[in-house]
Amino acid sequence: MASITRRNRNKLINIGLNIVLYILLIIVIFPVIWMVLTSIKTSWQAQQLPPVWFFKPTLKNYISLFSNTSSSSNFKQLLINSTIVSLISTALSVVFGALAAYSLSRFKMKHRKDVAFFILSTRMFPPAATLIPVFLMMVKLNLIDTYAALIIPYTAFNLSFVVWMLKGFFDEIPNSLEEAAMVDGCSHLTAFTRVIFPLVAPGLAATAIISLMFSWNEFMYALVLTRRYAVTVPVVANQFVTMYGVQWGELTAAATIMTAPVLVFAIIVRNHMIKGLTFGSVKG
Repeated sequence: MASITRRNRNKLINIGLNIVLYILLIIVIFPVIWMVLTSIKTSWQAQQLPPVWFFKPTLKNYISLFSNTSSSSNFKQLLINSTIVSLISTALSVVFGALAAYSLSRFKMKHRKDVAFFILSTRMFPPAATLIPVFLMMVKLNLIDTYAALIIPYTAFNLSFVVWMLKGFFDEIPNSLEEAAMVDGCSHLTAFTRVIFPLVAPGLAATAIISLMFSWNEFMYALVLTRRYAVTVPVVANQFVTMYGVQWGELTAAATIMTAPVLVFAIIVRNHMIKGLTFGSVKG
């Protein structure tokens, strides 16, 4: 009788937790659904109060973006710019961050903790605090409105995050694997690339996705350090807020296109991402 009562209580608790999770899921997803629905409304329907829930969908806002009839100029080129900057900065931060994390995890060196804390401290500065120095540096180097003007700061900001994320993954891998590889004739670099690197693939996937999201969505540096040729997609959102009002249809269409690539990429590698975020959380 007690076991049946305990079982019923557990079922009620599970049902209650599921209800709470579904409510939280609806709260999180609702803004995305609202954005997509607004992007397929006409300008009049997008600004109507109370909101229109039943309407005839239209792709006019998307056509306006890609046909250069909206307030944005050459939206296709903006997507190309965002893709180039995001992929290169993510790749650089993951490669250099993985090497730095491996060194901090494996090699015994003086002041290793101080070096690790210094790397972490670079993440403590808010991006706005370093905007003016970075801008002056790019002016001196004549890099304003180039891909390098965005790739360099994005890589720098992502690097500390990548190092601390991957260091935890490397710490979970026993040294005996590398020692066995070096007994077979491998160097530290060969053991890293052939033995350790594949084992931290889930962690690399999770870290790369988060770094890619930061680079893809970053607005402030892209607004200040670009003018015309290297402008990225987030900057276009500023162009839809005009003196005559907000162009909600085209703004939400641009936001939907901005969200879609990262969302699709995260869904494709979701298994690696889940493994990476939970790596080392359970032992035994």
